[in-house]
Amino acid sequence: MTEPPTGTPEFLAVSEALRALRFRADFVVREIAAPAALAPEAIAFAGDVRPDEDGDSPYGTGRIVILHDPEEPDAWGGPWRIVCFAQAPLEPEIGTDPLLADVAWSWLVDALAARGAGFHAASGTATKTLSKGFGTLAAEGDGAQIELRASWSPDGDPASHMDAWGELVCMLAGLPPGSENIAVFGGQRSARG
Repeated sequence: MTEPPTGTPEFLAVSEALRALRFRADFVVREIAAPAALAPEAIAFAGDVRPDEDGDSPYGTGRIVILHDPEEPDAWGGPWRIVCFAQAPLEPEIGTDPLLADVAWSWLVDALAARGAGFHAASGTATKTLSKGFGTLAAEGDGAQIELRASWSPDGDPASHMDAWGELVCMLAGLPPGSENIAVFGGQRSARG
């Protein structure tokens, strides 16, 4: 026997709406355990771009946590806070682009704007990593990766923000809007991830 969901009516309504969201067919989203220490109420999801049979994605992955605190912490400026993570492997040449981190952040902001998902108190980091194998790892070659970690307080419905996160993960993986079912060249975009 499953226990009925617990939480404030506002949190339960948002959680139900988030679980009902549908994403493009090549972005697989599932609910995961939410961190317990960040807020009185939280729900979390993981998403993978075109995962293989084991559920791993050579293209990109992400996590999103929607936090709710009816006490409205001062730093949040409201009762809701969203924390997200997205990462994708890149071709090494792209990883050296000096504007890559700025572009990754702009894709998040653009995805939110495209959905009318207003926000405030945003913060985050965009990290690009370059790697080169040596010794027994030399055969793996060069690799690059982009990772975005961000948090913000939503102005309005958190569901539109989760939809924007889905677009961000796909964009980092090289799948712009409208590219569903289009082949991605270089299935392992770099030999090292």
